[in-house]
Amino acid sequence: MSEKSLDDLAKAMRDIDITILSTISETGAICGRPMSNNRDVDFDGNSYYFTSSEGEIATQIAANPQVGLGLQGHHGLYIAVTGHAALIRDKAAFSEHWTKSLDKWFEHGIETPGLVLVHVKADSVQFWDGRDTGEFNGPQPHPSNPHFKWTFF
Repeated sequence: MSEKSLDDLAKAMRDIDITILSTISETGAICGRPMSNNRDVDFDGNSYYFTSSEGEIATQIAANPQVGLGLQGHHGLYIAVTGHAALIRDKAAFSEHWTKSLDKWFEHGIETPGLVLVHVKADSVQFWDGRDTGEFNGPQPHPSNPHFKWTFF
């Protein structure tokens, strides 16, 4: 059994910029693509990514909110997150998560037409760190439960 806490994983995740975000297509295929969290990471079961409301990511999440995240950290740390995604269209939320580096992708900033924020709420987090492995789970169906507490399995 691992001695690692969710806080330990959260600290390691701060240094990881690229996540593979996986969604489910209309045919049931798993579709993965790299997404930047723009170092906006203080992982507590929630993570955020910007995309276009007209794109494949938003379309697939609207049809099926189940998603997966894959991350690779330093020195052999691998993290897999399963959860549910919501599409946020609120400019105040955009401002909370916007970083200057996003300007190269969205030239009008938070005013970019069709901009949407993907909010992923984790159901479970698994990790592999050398021989150290573990899993954290929250109550089902996902962490929006006000009494959500991560438990180690």
